[in-house]
Amino acid sequence: MTFGLLWDRQFHTILVQFSPVGATPVRVVRLVILIVSSFYSDASCGSIHMLDRHLSHPWHTLDKAQLLHTLASNEGGLSQQEAELRLRHFGPNRLPEAATRGFVVRILSQFHNLLIYVLLISGAITLLLHHWLDAAVIFAVVLINALIGFLQEGKAEDALQAIRDILSPRAAVVRDNRLLSLDARWLVPGDLVPLQAGDRVPADIRLIRTKGLQIEEAVLTGESLPVEKIDTPLPEETILAERRCMAYSGTLVTRGQGKGVVVSTGTETEIGRISQLVAGVQRLSTPLLRQMSAFGRRLTLAILLLALISFAFGVLLRDYTVSEMFMASVGLSVAAIPEGLPAIVTITLAIGVRRMAGRNAIIRRLPAVETLGTVGVICSDKTGTLTRNQMTVRQIVTPDISLEVSGVGYDPHGRLLCQGEIYSVSVDDPVWRLLRAGLLCNDAELSRETDAWSIQGDPMEAALLTLSLKGDLDPFSERKRTPRTDLIPFDAAHQFMATLHHDHEGRAYVFIKGAPERILDMCQWQTIEGRRELLDKTAWHSRVEALASQGHRVLALAELIDIGARRELRFEDVESGLMLLGLMGLIDPPREESIGAVRTCQQAGIRVKMITGDHAATASAIAAQIGLLNPRQVLSGRQLDEMDDATLQQRVLDIDVYARVTPEHKLRLVSAMQQRGQVVAMTGDGVNDAPALKRADVGVAMGRNGTEAAKEASEMVLADDNFASIVHAVEEGRTVYDNIRKAILFILPTNGGEALVMLSAILLGFHHFPLTPVQILWVNMITAVTLALVLAFDPPQAGVMQRAPRPADERILGGWFLWRIGFVSLILTLGTFALFLWALTLDASVAHARTVAVNTLVMFEIFYLFNARFIEDTAFNHRALFGNRFALPAVGLLLLFQLAFTYLPPMQRLFGTAPIGALAWLLILLTASSILFLVELEKMWLRHFRRNRRQ
Repeated sequence: MTFGLLWDRQFHTILVQFSPVGATPVRVVRLVILIVSSFYSDASCGSIHMLDRHLSHPWHTLDKAQLLHTLASNEGGLSQQEAELRLRHFGPNRLPEAATRGFVVRILSQFHNLLIYVLLISGAITLLLHHWLDAAVIFAVVLINALIGFLQEGKAEDALQAIRDILSPRAAVVRDNRLLSLDARWLVPGDLVPLQAGDRVPADIRLIRTKGLQIEEAVLTGESLPVEKIDTPLPEETILAERRCMAYSGTLVTRGQGKGVVVSTGTETEIGRISQLVAGVQRLSTPLLRQMSAFGRRLTLAILLLALISFAFGVLLRDYTVSEMFMASVGLSVAAIPEGLPAIVTITLAIGVRRMAGRNAIIRRLPAVETLGTVGVICSDKTGTLTRNQMTVRQIVTPDISLEVSGVGYDPHGRLLCQGEIYSVSVDDPVWRLLRAGLLCNDAELSRETDAWSIQGDPMEAALLTLSLKGDLDPFSERKRTPRTDLIPFDAAHQFMATLHHDHEGRAYVFIKGAPERILDMCQWQTIEGRRELLDKTAWHSRVEALASQGHRVLALAELIDIGARRELRFEDVESGLMLLGLMGLIDPPREESIGAVRTCQQAGIRVKMITGDHAATASAIAAQIGLLNPRQVLSGRQLDEMDDATLQQRVLDIDVYARVTPEHKLRLVSAMQQRGQVVAMTGDGVNDAPALKRADVGVAMGRNGTEAAKEASEMVLADDNFASIVHAVEEGRTVYDNIRKAILFILPTNGGEALVMLSAILLGFHHFPLTPVQILWVNMITAVTLALVLAFDPPQAGVMQRAPRPADERILGGWFLWRIGFVSLILTLGTFALFLWALTLDASVAHARTVAVNTLVMFEIFYLFNARFIEDTAFNHRALFGNRFALPAVGLLLLFQLAFTYLPPMQRLFGTAPIGALAWLLILLTASSILFLVELEKMWLRHFRRNRRQ
């Protein structure tokens, strides 16, 4: 019976021990111990069985007695024996490792392409027919393509490993009434864990005792400030971000002390749940990959069908031998297959990666470069992404005056402003007294490191230090002049902090700061124009609400008037009779560059949406400041829970601000937008963002403040954590897509022309084909490596960020694209075939005629390069010739290759070529140059047609 209770949890472990990989002698011994121990203690197993029934319990609803009873624990902690038994039952407090692709699999995956299969089969049959040279060249081309793809592939998916690294490596734990330090992996439900400032929370913990405990939970909830923790139960419907009696695995203790009981470990924790979300999210294919895959399938079927028909036609109607016709079909297939296209696409993407890196956008997966060009929605986290993640005092309210504060973050460059004019603070000014209170009733430290300011302690207190510097108070001098002698530390139970100070003349001062509703209850007086008056609490509550409605965190400050000669500070000293000094409104301000970036996105037809774990009022205020389209319409996580998927899909594109969301909400929102046909980019920096980052078409993580989990789940990392860098990345993404289209429009007519030349020869019954398979491969690869590669370096087209995002389902080969390919292919075919026939009429050798044909094709490509640099605009301008600094050098290099191809004996033997004379070169140049003028006439007709159509 006891073994049966454990069997469900240990079944997986037993399978591992007996698996072919896991059945080592050590693991067999462990298995025996496991089975024997399962019969060890009926009482222990009974407690574990009880735990199994409560694994999904809403722990935040239990009081201390209920919690300890449910977890079968006590104030002295678990016994070591009980902890070991639970460890065997629940498993270590860690997350499962993700499988990665091996070296061999990565190599073989480069050959998984229909066009490559066709080439491999053609090469194999060519090898069987003893055409060694043709087969070797075909295999070499395939190998080169595979090598390029392998080298360009990014490092393997590692999001789960990054999340595991966040978990605390060591933990303090009470067992057998003794405090121990052990590896956090060995924690189990029921363990008693103390927490103090600087600790990383090692598991999900229900707090049973707190003293000024604050925990930074931004990586999990998106909350911009540390959360004040309590030890009292909360209602069951309390959302994750507001469960103040819980401490979650991976979060950081910033202040105070606490103690709690472990309720979840490993994959059962909130961090573990997110890791399972990441593992279960399927990364979507990019629009380019989907289009190229579909294009490859259609092209392959068309090529095979054409080769089969031409083979049958040649054997049955033109009396070719099977061997001759097979080599002709191979030549036709090789001619039609754009071998260099995968390499050019890859290189174009890689060049985009390099350009983006120069603009602080680091691309982790190549296809994401092009996907950026299709993005129609950017879902952005607020804290640290659109905002600085640095608390800043923005407004000051005293009984006499209201001031605004300029400057952002912890940099003290800024001033106090009254109706736009600089306000000078003087000693005994009520504002000076307010600033001094915030400076002295404060435990934070502010320091400057090189060109950046850093803090130690609470961000809100650091903001008060920054404010004092803006008001020309020197924290060091003030603290030295009026040292602290006693304090009442902040605690969530009483919601304030109080400090006692004495100057060197023996005068005493008491300053208090805290939640405005608490401080107002403790205050009786206020000073107006130097006169002490009774406090109008109703008016002050209205001021608090006005600040809060603007998204500010409100802090109230007061002082004790009648101090006497006391040297100690007690609660009863400050609970009433205080003098209110004023209010401060704090906010995590938006980045200045974010405002411009949002505006640019909107001009480019891209909708920006804020998805945050912060409060609705705060999110709405920031949304209004950065210029989102509908900042006042906010959907909360609770409202999202009440919506079904159909309703959400109807509203998701109209709402721009989402507050108090969980990782599941973010994932659901991204999916809903994708269901509406949007290409979605998701930005974020926390562990809570990882599932949505992976699901999005382009996940964008912050490089400086982002967690490794967010970075590994994303396709792009912003090196400067600047939302504006996304705009630069989108511009590069659109440019990359334009350049890929240019490359396709350049390469495919070459293949089309070659295929038509071969097909024409078969239809006309030629026994000497104008091109051999090896010569076709030479033209395809040499023009791709030189000329087509030039197009990858083309700069952005004019107005690239003023046009709307292209639809994700837009075909890369539209109707007029096919027309252009067919038109240019026909020009190449007629010119090449005509000069081949001309060379044959001179009683020259077939090798001579083929050399003329090959050089004609290459020269056509040289002239057509300048047409292709502008898809619709004219090429008769200065930019066409000099706008790309690689164009003319590439032409020169290609001419050198062709001279070597034509005149070097080793190349003549390899490719079956022969020298040609000056007359042939002259005819080649005249014939090939015609394409430049013919295509420009076609562009002119196209522009005229489109203008008339718009009219």
